[in-house]
Amino acid sequence: MKRFLFLQIFLFVGLVTSFAQLNWQNVDSLYQPLPPSVHIFRTTDQLDGKPNNAYYLVADLRDKKLDFTVDTTYKRRLSPSQFYTKNNNPLLVVNTTFFSFATDQNLNVVIRDGKLVSYNIHTIPGKGKDTLTYRHPFGSAIGISRKRKADVAWLYTDSIISVPKASRWVIPPVKDSIERPGWLYLSYKTSIPQHMGFEKWKMQTAVGGGPVLLQEGKIRITNNEELKFAGKAINDKHPRTAMGYTKDNKLIILVIEGRNPGIAEGATLTQEAQILKDLGCREALNLDGGGSSCMLVNGKETIKPSDKEGQRSVPAVFLIKQKN
Repeated sequence: MKRFLFLQIFLFVGLVTSFAQLNWQNVDSLYQPLPPSVHIFRTTDQLDGKPNNAYYLVADLRDKKLDFTVDTTYKRRLSPSQFYTKNNNPLLVVNTTFFSFATDQNLNVVIRDGKLVSYNIHTIPGKGKDTLTYRHPFGSAIGISRKRKADVAWLYTDSIISVPKASRWVIPPVKDSIERPGWLYLSYKTSIPQHMGFEKWKMQTAVGGGPVLLQEGKIRITNNEELKFAGKAINDKHPRTAMGYTKDNKLIILVIEGRNPGIAEGATLTQEAQILKDLGCREALNLDGGGSSCMLVNGKETIKPSDKEGQRSVPAVFLIKQKN
């Protein structure tokens, strides 16, 4: 009986420890100079009993001396350090979109200076018996408006429209034999319920990724709707990059080191979502992770990139610049 009671207590303590909030240490001194509205934090607390190393940057969106923007390439990729040099040494450089290794192009939306410069991939061809069918998911993005308000939404983008169409509600993917997403949107526009209707999403800056991790301050991972990771892959531990915002208009950018045995093993999507919830995010979005995860603050690395070669070249980054 005593052994059984001890086992119950041990399991309970282990469960509490797994979901306990992490302890974060301010490391501003390592990344100076920083403006008063920007801070950097680090934790090495274990995640689910595994070694961990993670950083997050918090920036006040209301600070008009900060410029929240992006940079992207066309059919080529640059390392975060190369983007740093190309953009005259900005305060922050962090990876964002998923991309194709074959074409070096973004697979998600990018909005720069209010202009749509990259589009979501809306058509996924079937495999096996479904080779003649297509699935059409609506990918997610995080944006910042001219009024410096952040938002997360599910988008329809196309080269024939200048402003993305956004839904505030996640929409299940459509499966049919239509290959062209432009016609798909026109065909299904009137059948989407009123509360899921698309509206113009006028953002000054935006980057896509997915899946969404938090909605209204609660963990709601929309992987099944966005078709980002197959099967139980959301439970795999990997390096992670994510972005979210708080109700008091603070932008939070999180990077989690991984694939570094004995030092940092990475996080699952659920663990990533829990961290962002604990940090007070109202909405949050997963971005490209794995070997792409990298955040530079004043040109200095935070987490160690997991690729053996170091920083992976990517086609798009999110930037924070200080205005003169």
